[in-house]
Amino acid sequence: MSELLLIKRHGSLHPMTEADAEIIAGMTAGEVYRMKWSKPRNAKFHNKYFALLDVLFEMFNPIVEYNGKPVMKNPERFRKDMAIVTGYFDIVANIKGEVRYEAKSISFAKMDDDEFAKLYSRTIDYGLKHIAVGKTQAELDKWVDQIMQFA
Repeated sequence: MSELLLIKRHGSLHPMTEADAEIIAGMTAGEVYRMKWSKPRNAKFHNKYFALLDVLFEMFNPIVEYNGKPVMKNPERFRKDMAIVTGYFDIVANIKGEVRYEAKSISFAKMDDDEFAKLYSRTIDYGLKHIAVGKTQAELDKWVDQIMQFA
């Protein structure tokens, strides 16, 4: 199943990107296609969140050794842990019956703009309190904006 982005112009829907146009071109004339639609979340804000995570990840200093072995920082684990510590998790059990937190998806389909804004705000709050200790929100915002300029 493919995802297709469309934009409404002059009363009709048009492909958003060249890739979307190729999907439409590959559809057979006369065939019926079922599509679900949703309005995607603000993509620029989504990118800004990942820039914020990049800034905080660079400042994050985990333990460097465990049982004599080096511990590596992992950006995907960090993203998930940030979602968990800011309250965006489900409680799940594994096959052994152990209960743990699992980060909720932040995909466009799973989280609307309002909920995403709360996640962003909570990430800043947590980051300033536990990772970027001694830094201000203005400093974080400046670093995030610098990353956004290069993206």
